[in-house]
Amino acid sequence: MRLFRVVDESMLPTLSPGDGLVALRGGGIRSGQLRVFPDPRLSTRWLVKRVGEVRGTGRRAIFEARSDNPRAPGCADSHEFGWVSAGTSYRVVWTARAKSPR
Repeated sequence: MRLFRVVDESMLPTLSPGDGLVALRGGGIRSGQLRVFPDPRLSTRWLVKRVGEVRGTGRRAIFEARSDNPRAPGCADSHEFGWVSAGTSYRVVWTARAKSPR
């Protein structure tokens, strides 16, 4: 289990900056899930994306990573870096919404 924090707007309106995520390694991968994985361009950075198409099964599966808000500044997904290995991803199981400013 890992904890992550959303830092950009690429998954609006589903996830907002400041939202916390609890994610588990593995589990069956399917279209529509939210997954967290290392950025293929910068391994020290993590990305959260929605699973598009899936090819293969288990840890050997690969998936298309899609942004809910592809027009967000700095947004990147499989259109830019290609498909992602399921074996390096975490499945989002819980979201803690950031408090809204009043």
